[in-house]
Amino acid sequence: MTLSELYDTICQRRDHPNPNSYTARLMEQGEDEMVKKVGEEAIEVILAAKAQGNQRLVEELADLTYHTLVLMAYRNLTPADITSELEKRRR
Repeated sequence: MTLSELYDTICQRRDHPNPNSYTARLMEQGEDEMVKKVGEEAIEVILAAKAQGNQRLVEELADLTYHTLVLMAYRNLTPADITSELEKRRR
């Protein structure tokens, strides 16, 4: 699955919530819960990078990426918004 496909799936879950969907539950709980999850995952990335090996780091980066995309979708931000900002910084 590409990041674009994952983001699209997250948006579908946002727009058509299913009670069995973790993404839909996060959206329902609101921004505070999403921000909390991003913070937790960021800490786990740091811990994995320092002492848990590359496989664990990949797993935690995947979790952080997912939760970041959920927060972005909740705020109606897109990966293109991030790309645009990175392009501005490149100049």
